[in-house]
Amino acid sequence: MPPFTTEPDFFVQADAHDILISFKNEFYFPTIQNQSAIYFCGNSLGLQPKKAEHIIHRELNSWRNNAIEGFFHGSHPWLYYQEYAKPTLAKVMGCLPHEVTVMNTLTVNLHLLLLSFYKPTSKKFKIIMEAGAFPSDQYAVETLVKHFGLNPENTIIEIEPEPGKKTITTENILQTIHQHAHELALVLMSGIQYYTGQLFDIPSITEATHKCGAVTCFDLAHVAGNVPMQLHNWDVDFAVWCSYKYLNGGPGAVGGLYIHEKYATDTAFPRLGGWWGNDEKERFKMEKGFKPKANASGWNISTTQVMNTAALLASLEIFDAAGMEAIRNKSIALTGYLEFLLQQLPHLSFEIITPSNPNERGAQLSLFFKENGEAIYHKMLENGIIVDYREPGVIRVAPAPLYCSFADVFAFYEILKNNF
Repeated sequence: MPPFTTEPDFFVQADAHDILISFKNEFYFPTIQNQSAIYFCGNSLGLQPKKAEHIIHRELNSWRNNAIEGFFHGSHPWLYYQEYAKPTLAKVMGCLPHEVTVMNTLTVNLHLLLLSFYKPTSKKFKIIMEAGAFPSDQYAVETLVKHFGLNPENTIIEIEPEPGKKTITTENILQTIHQHAHELALVLMSGIQYYTGQLFDIPSITEATHKCGAVTCFDLAHVAGNVPMQLHNWDVDFAVWCSYKYLNGGPGAVGGLYIHEKYATDTAFPRLGGWWGNDEKERFKMEKGFKPKANASGWNISTTQVMNTAALLASLEIFDAAGMEAIRNKSIALTGYLEFLLQQLPHLSFEIITPSNPNERGAQLSLFFKENGEAIYHKMLENGIIVDYREPGVIRVAPAPLYCSFADVFAFYEILKNNF
């Protein structure tokens, strides 16, 4: 790609050479004052795929025509519905199909897997996480620790940015892991920090944690569908994510999880069981004795959320067609273009706190305003720009590459230049 410029010719040529540009037509865009909005909020809620209605109607028709027999008949029998998401999710998350499944929602899955993997002893019981992690993760860890009768104050270690900094260095993370190695049981980190947009070094964190004899877990809510992963090759123990951000599964979409095959295929590994995690061959015998499936779906508990999962399947069809490598390549260029144009706005006083290195971020740039951040956010909304605001003082801007264009980024810049 040629060097970025502020001339319209740049975005025209960039969009003309964009191999993903046609996917923009696969989504519905919200409108503001009868105009299609500039939507840079896929990090909070992805747009609706146009195919979602068709796939949900397919299952509504199966319910109408087959009723209970829909679990066994129709084009996609519900008995195996979570299986239909696995092949594409395995490619998106860089794992084997039997290491991934969909169920529940993110924090429910985090609780369930923490209960499987967190095994505190009198010597090894501490948990490391980043300071300022998403509140739901903080609450999950706090209540987990209390569940085991431990004190959060001396059990949970939070890694802070260095004074005057907004992000955490990899060196700081690795040093903290090494410092607490003899007491460390588990490291729980975000893949991408929701507030700063920083992408953490997952393989390095995992390697350092394993050297201490501890377990790694990652909340990949802001990673899934945004940055390609290699969870299996990196030897990550387990991970969870939601599907309503970059994966475009819709509000409250079914969550996803990954469990390394050394645990997923071990039917004796501890977990809280339920009917849907039991082997299908045995399930309808209605007998005592939980016999989990020898894959990640052995952690399924309740009946698959068919309508929720159907909406996700609509989006996963698009991911299959586009491919994560192409999505990531466009994202790097698109976010780089956004960063360049934002730097041409000296009349707006903000700091981009997201790392400038493309290998340390995804699609999101976090703009920190010392003053009037929320007011500026509302003015953006009035001008047809949908982003989001997070206290204190950050406007998060995320051009998702599946449906955002270089023209969208330039239009965003023009509005900020001429109306603020």
